[in-house]
Amino acid sequence: MNNPQDAGSQPAGPGTRLPERIVAAGLLGLGALVITDSLRVGIGWAEDGPRSGYFPFYIGLLLAGSAAFILLHSLLQGARDDPEFASRAQLASVWSIAWPMAVYVGAIALLGIYLSSFLLIAFFMRRHGAWKWPSVLAVAVGVPLFFYLVFEKWFVVLLPKGPIERLFGL
Repeated sequence: MNNPQDAGSQPAGPGTRLPERIVAAGLLGLGALVITDSLRVGIGWAEDGPRSGYFPFYIGLLLAGSAAFILLHSLLQGARDDPEFASRAQLASVWSIAWPMAVYVGAIALLGIYLSSFLLIAFFMRRHGAWKWPSVLAVAVGVPLFFYLVFEKWFVVLLPKGPIERLFGL
């Protein structure tokens, strides 16, 4: 197997160290947040059993401890033996899915969940599935309609609405 680093060239994609450190730091912060909030609600025993923060506190400790170990191990490794995390083609593939999902989440606040879902489904079916328009429209209309009927009508759970949905009285 040819290794691009052997030939003196730059690796095709980023190394594993940076993503490893970012995830470990994020998990360390999450663990600290869980610990802090557990202390706020109480981690001891009450007359009727453990307080609300008892189990989350220990889970937070395990999470923070594991993340600190991974972060420390990664920092002590330095730059040596930093294998490729992902190729540029793999990262491009992930990015082609991640950015529409991020736009979708933001669009829910502006357009509502049903119109945003219609647009996301239609985009993915055309862009990544190469479906023809009749199928795209049937699924992109059908799925939000199904969820509207199930959540709003059957379970009476209101989901975020936008101006278009309000215009139709949904």
